[in-house]
Order: sequence, then structure tokens, then C-alpha cells
Amino acid sequence: MLIDQARIFVKAGDGGNGCASFRREKYVPAGGPDGGDGGKGGDVIFEVDQGLSTLIDFTRRTHFIAERGQHGQGSNKHGRNGEDLVVRVPPGTQVKDDEGRLLADLVAPGQRWVAARGGRGGRGNARFKSPTRRAPAFFEKGEPGEERWLRLELKLLADVGLVGYPNAGKSTFIAAVSKARPKIADYPFTTLTPNLGVVSLGPGESFVVADIPGLIEGAHRGVGLGHEFLRHIERTRVLLYVIDASGLEGRDPCDDLRVLRRELSLYQPELAQRPSLVFANKMDLAEARAHVDRLKEVAAEMGAAFYSGSAATGEGLRDVLYALWQALQDAPAPQAPREGAVVFRPDFDRQRRRLNLRNFKIIRDEDGFVVEGEDLVRLMERLNLESEAGMRYFQQLLGDIGVYEALRQAGASDGDTVRVGELEFEYVE
Repeated sequence: MLIDQARIFVKAGDGGNGCASFRREKYVPAGGPDGGDGGKGGDVIFEVDQGLSTLIDFTRRTHFIAERGQHGQGSNKHGRNGEDLVVRVPPGTQVKDDEGRLLADLVAPGQRWVAARGGRGGRGNARFKSPTRRAPAFFEKGEPGEERWLRLELKLLADVGLVGYPNAGKSTFIAAVSKARPKIADYPFTTLTPNLGVVSLGPGESFVVADIPGLIEGAHRGVGLGHEFLRHIERTRVLLYVIDASGLEGRDPCDDLRVLRRELSLYQPELAQRPSLVFANKMDLAEARAHVDRLKEVAAEMGAAFYSGSAATGEGLRDVLYALWQALQDAPAPQAPREGAVVFRPDFDRQRRRLNLRNFKIIRDEDGFVVEGEDLVRLMERLNLESEAGMRYFQQLLGDIGVYEALRQAGASDGDTVRVGELEFEYVE
């Protein structure tokens, strides 16, 4: 069974904490700080695996969490980086956020995309030693790894896509020309999930055909299995309209062909312009002969080559298969996928840039003053402000970057409340 949608949770590894340690050796008094840095957390990486064709593995496991970085140790020992977690996905996987925004389009075998980046490790106290700070007794905590829910959608990669109404004979067609064995029965929507089959005409002459759930009028609005069908047809290079020429379903075969083309055009105009052929199926039935000439005329209006036969008996299949092979040779070559194909990545790159602590602003509200600055708050999250040494370092830092002077210019006076992130203190001139 083809599973083509999934929702998963990814969590990169947290960075390891730095270490506050002091060198202590015999005959070496006041050896100084030697706390090592914490290790970086592991990334969660999606990698395209050509051997996969479905998202079924993501129905069994929905949470993917990478290893965290190890904490730093004394003697300047840095913590080990966390191992990356590689999540294998089939070719054609699109990654979206919960709001439906496309984040990545993964097509090429071996293509990789970082879904969540590991947090940076915190610095040990050895990093804070300076001529005026000989014995720093504080360290930085590791940053948390990125985490989020993601939606995976699979768009099949096939050379030829079969387009037709339910019961037009698409499943019978793919079963007759390949080793695919889809479920076949005489009732609407027998095919509920796409099927792939490989057609082999001879050495070096083979292509992949996709039998996709039947299309009906209104499919571009989601009627029937509309979007389930149309999502998969987007990545086929050539279309084969399979038409029930008998009309025994109570519809005019010519109207069927016109409706199918219109639905593709309304969903995505480019689909209607894609190289296409028409196959009038069920010619083993006497009723089908009466519609052949009219179907030829409609196919000519579309600019599509016309073929007729019967998937059930094999009549005419060889001719249409060689025509499809030739159409594939003449069709534009598939575009090389964009490396990474990242379309939208909010907040994912914040860890890679240097902190600009002077990029802050002072806002006055009814409770006092608020110091707003993304990088300043991010640094606060890393410092162990629970310790006296860490708090003293942060207070000195606020003065160094000009926060106190900015508060003074904004009108702050003794006793006013000042908030920086979750920290609240009383302003003293």
C-alpha cells in the first residue's frame, strides 16, 4: 500500500553545557580556569533513498530526535558532538510546515537537507578568562536544538501518468503492460492509492507508468479523490488519457476527454500543455466502435496522438507503448533538482550568525522599561544566571554594550523596573 502523507516531529540535539573548573596541581598554585566547552548537538538530516517508494515507515515512527552534545569537563576537555540523525525519505518527498509552507523539495538520490540543526555547545569558564577577569567561575549552557512538526507529502516520480475516469481501465492497462498487479474490480474508485509499473520494450527501452486514482469533474476543487490524484500527476513527463470508449457508464466518451483536460488545466495550466496521447479503451465492446471517429476529432483538437485498443485483450497496446516511448524521447528532459531546494526556513539560520548584542531597543510601558534584543535574550538563555558569578558577568555586559546609558536617556530613574527577557531587576542610577 502506498502511504503518501505523514506528519512527524523532529528534534535536533541540545548543545552540551560548558564546564566551570580550575586547574589544581601540586606545586602549581592558582592554576587558573580550565573548564572545557560543551559539544554541539546532532542535526536531523533528511536524505533521499532511491530504494524507498512510500512514506509507510513514518506511520510506525513519528518522533525523530538526534543525540545531544556532551558537557565540557575540567582540564580543558571539550564535550563530544552529538551524532547526526539521518532520516531516509523516498524521491519526490516535499517537506512542509504545519501552515502548509513548502520548506524543501527532495528529488535526487542522495540529496540531503537539514531539517533541524543541533544547538551549539556552551563555553567553559576558560573562555572567559581575561586580564581583568582572572578567575571566572561561570560557564555557558548549551543551546537547545531546533524542534518542530513537519508534514511530508510524496509526489510520485514517473515517466508516464495515466489520466482517466474511474473504471476507464487504467488499472487493467498497467497490469497488462507491466508486472504491477493493482486491485481491479467493476466499481468506482477501485484504485485508491497510486500504483507504479515498469514497462520494458527491449534492452535500454523502459519507462515507469503511474496508475493514479480516477479523476472526475470538479477534481481541481478536491471533488472525489481530486487532489490525491493531481498531486501525483505533476511530476510525470507524458500523459496518457485512458478513455472508456464504450459509454456504458452513461457518459459521452468525448465529454470525458474534454472534462479531463479541463480539470488538469484548472488545477495547473502547465499540465494541459504537457505532451499527451489518447487511448480509446474497451474496443473489444461493440458499443465502443461508434465513438472512435468523434474521439479522434477531439484528440486532434487537443494536439494529442490518438490510439485505440483494449487493455483487457491486449489489442493495440504495443502501438501505444512504442508511441509513449517515442514521446518520452521527444519530451523536454526533466530539470535537474535544485540542491536542497529550500524554499522557506524561518529562524533556522539564527545559530550560524554572530551575536550582535548592541542591536537592542528600549521600550517604556506601564510597568517600567523593556530591553528588547533577540541576540541579547539568546545570550541570556545560555548564561547560568542562577550563579552569582554569571549574574555579575551579565550585569557588567549590560554596561559594556550601552544598555544602562540607553535606559538613562530613555528617562529611567532609581527604582524603575527593567525587564530583559525573563529577567527583571530594579534600575539604580
